[in-house]
Amino acid sequence: MSSPLRSIHVVAGVITDARGRILLNRRTENRDMAGLWEFPGGKREAGETSEEALVRELREELGIEAEIGEWIMDVPQIYPDKRLRLEVRRIQSWKGSPRGREGQAITWVAPDKLHRYSMPPADLPVVAALRQPDRYLITPEPEGEEDSVHQAWLGRLAQALESGVRRVQLRTPSSPARVALAERVIQQHGPRTQWLVNRDIELAARLGVGVHLGSEQLLGLDARPLAAGQLVAASCHDLAQLQAAQRLGCDFAVLGPVQATASHPGAAPLGWEVFEALREQVSLPLYALGGMTPADIEAARRHGAQGIAAIRSLWPATA
Repeated sequence: MSSPLRSIHVVAGVITDARGRILLNRRTENRDMAGLWEFPGGKREAGETSEEALVRELREELGIEAEIGEWIMDVPQIYPDKRLRLEVRRIQSWKGSPRGREGQAITWVAPDKLHRYSMPPADLPVVAALRQPDRYLITPEPEGEEDSVHQAWLGRLAQALESGVRRVQLRTPSSPARVALAERVIQQHGPRTQWLVNRDIELAARLGVGVHLGSEQLLGLDARPLAAGQLVAASCHDLAQLQAAQRLGCDFAVLGPVQATASHPGAAPLGWEVFEALREQVSLPLYALGGMTPADIEAARRHGAQGIAAIRSLWPATA
């Protein structure tokens, strides 16, 4: 019987300069995952708070005196030799000039270029959390084909966008009228929102937007179905589906149901403990789904998600 993996708690800092660039460290040759880039920080020692550990690590690694700011997220991750919890904090301010005091290379990276840098698995969800929305709206399907129904639906979608929603899965399948509705939405609201259509790969390719795959579609695909620049996401309910989504090169996945939800009344909720146990086995950015509201975003990030996906709590009650 194998011995349990050792558990370590690592605290990392997001350091941003006056130009909005973020500082990355490169792991040196004498460390595991040598050559990969990461957010600077290190292991929390016994008796230290997270703030104390990060102040010490940044002093040792970069030669700066840092003031620790807001918490961003925790990422649980299993590696071959350890179970890691990466806690990520913003650096509010610092004194001194950052330099690689332990022989490591450092670089300043624009946020939209972070994805170009090879990173350890635990750091990848952090990049997603820094660059991508923390709310993912899944629209309800219009309740009919009448123009008045579509107008009311469009009014509610506009309200959702005005509230700050910037990533949307459109569930307007099947009929020509609903395809036309999806086309109209994308034309009207433009590129400020990230659009994905539900399941229809051909329609997504034609419209130049993303696609959200159903869990049953994952196992039937052996390559990423859209061109670079078009998002590919997936619904997942277990580890096999998460791993399939990661192999396929999905940009993110939705995992749930975390809590009981009216949209899937017969589905047994995972709960946060199971959600986290699944999260730590993949590096894919995740949204928590199932009974989620914006008030659950912090809990989702405590368990390694970048935010929440929802229908009802993100869809206005009236237009």
